[in-house]
Amino acid sequence: MDVNELLTDELDRVRTQVPQIVEGLDDDALCWRPGPEGNTIAWLVWHLTRIQDDHLAAVAGLEQAWTAAGWYERFDLPFPAEDHGFGHSAEQVGQVRVGSRLLAGYHGAVADRYAGFVGGLTASDLDEVVDTRWDPPVTLGVRLASVVGEVHAHAGQAAFVRGLWERRTR
Repeated sequence: MDVNELLTDELDRVRTQVPQIVEGLDDDALCWRPGPEGNTIAWLVWHLTRIQDDHLAAVAGLEQAWTAAGWYERFDLPFPAEDHGFGHSAEQVGQVRVGSRLLAGYHGAVADRYAGFVGGLTASDLDEVVDTRWDPPVTLGVRLASVVGEVHAHAGQAAFVRGLWERRTR
């Protein structure tokens, strides 16, 4: 398996999960919290998609789908366009109140947007330094590993919250 096949497979797994996680949920279910400070399914899916969009756009040299394709306007959230949820308070988490179709649509658009970029990578591309603000500087491989880890973690969290919600409503 080549590096591009591996990365494509990892991101495709989340691409498949996201619609399943949000499918059939109304706004109340998407915004339900397992505790007063807990993250909602809506916030988790929005955040994981924003991270993927933000980080991959930067390394691919593209404008984020969030702004380039009008998702920022469609979501109509009370955050600046560059916000991707890192460090959000419990109050801010609660402000991400959007429908399942919008969440799945944005995630699908982001997955489509970067599939060609990830699919065209070679092993030697992964050694390219993409961020000199860190010591040591961040390579493309490290950044992509970070994105893959982030999206998998938050998709798992969202699926877990959905399971808690479903158990609660039985």
